[in-house]
Amino acid sequence: MELQGNEYHIQGVNVKGLVEEFGAPLYVYDFEKIEAQYNELKDAFKHSNMKIMYACKALSNLSVLKFFKKIGSGVDTVSIQEVRSALHVGFEPNEIMYTPNCVSFVEMQEAIELGVNINVDNLPMLEHIGNHYGDKVPVCIRLNPHIFAGGNPKISVGHIDSKFGISIYQMRHLHRILISTGIKVTGLHMHTGSDILDVDVFMRGAEILFEKALEYFKDLEYIDFGSGFKVPYKPTDRKTDIVSLGEKLGNRFNEFCKEYGRDLTMMFEPGKYLVSESGYFLAKTNVIKQTTATVFAGIDSGMNHLIRPMFYDAYHHIFNISNTEGAMRYYTVVGYICETDTFGWDRKINEISEGDILAFKNAGAYSFMMSSNYNSRFRPAEVAIYQGKAHLIRKRETIEDIFVNQVEMAF
Repeated sequence: MELQGNEYHIQGVNVKGLVEEFGAPLYVYDFEKIEAQYNELKDAFKHSNMKIMYACKALSNLSVLKFFKKIGSGVDTVSIQEVRSALHVGFEPNEIMYTPNCVSFVEMQEAIELGVNINVDNLPMLEHIGNHYGDKVPVCIRLNPHIFAGGNPKISVGHIDSKFGISIYQMRHLHRILISTGIKVTGLHMHTGSDILDVDVFMRGAEILFEKALEYFKDLEYIDFGSGFKVPYKPTDRKTDIVSLGEKLGNRFNEFCKEYGRDLTMMFEPGKYLVSESGYFLAKTNVIKQTTATVFAGIDSGMNHLIRPMFYDAYHHIFNISNTEGAMRYYTVVGYICETDTFGWDRKINEISEGDILAFKNAGAYSFMMSSNYNSRFRPAEVAIYQGKAHLIRKRETIEDIFVNQVEMAF
């Protein structure tokens, strides 16, 4: 989003005009930014055989999935519904990785029957697959490297107490299952967390995968290094140095392939890195309410639309697109839900009046996807900006959408 004169635009499209056309609250995604992020990562690893698998749990709108298909990405899924969404928009089964956690064997079988790549993160499931399919279904193994990393404990998933992955201290047990069932392992996977700034964290995890690959897995075709790249949220934030990571990990991966005796594919499954900065959440100000110590700007939204600040203490930069030249004042931005749904305390924002549109940055990842109908509120519309034009990619909900799956009892 760029300020041109005193109006904000995305690819030349006036942002206030989007609210006039599609209403508020509203999610807006800049597809040009998505493609730029994709190309930045691809270019960083241009000297390695690398494949990007978009982690669609971040934003699984069908139009977003189709765009990733168009620019050459694969897709990483975590549920059978995401698998079916990816197939629906045209991804081939071999372009889809299915990486669930704590699902039933019935759901795993459904994914196997659909022909997608299977990523297994616990020993009982590995036994089920091995006993049922033997060597007929190749699998990827998700290892837990026992590395504590990530910007928040809730998004750190590679530590010793995490529910994700098979512990690296269970390798002998894992190996016995492989020997007894004959199951074929074609991939190794690791994901330690999100918002990781330190490139050396990725290097430590990579060395663990390389060591286990050489010791236990002789028929690998790919290694999936997960993701977790940090994007800037605050104006002063730094991001993961993708260029440095590409140089260090790319060179080390190429060396490993020589040790291993064959060229493998390197995979990453970024979600937030690809879509977070593309997204903006737009909401209208309902009221300016001053108490003894605080000035509240209350908006026509809440934790039902953007729960990350309440759930993760996540920071989203907030600015007033209706009064770009107004005096800077301090506001606590809150929602209309009957909970303490505070988006940001004491934020310095251009003076806000009733009816002003506030914009939230970094709303492309885990924002609409975590929205709900709490308080029986409608979820917002979604709009994509593509090639300088606005496209409605999800309609705003109506009261009929709230009622549609409810079955009323007769009294």
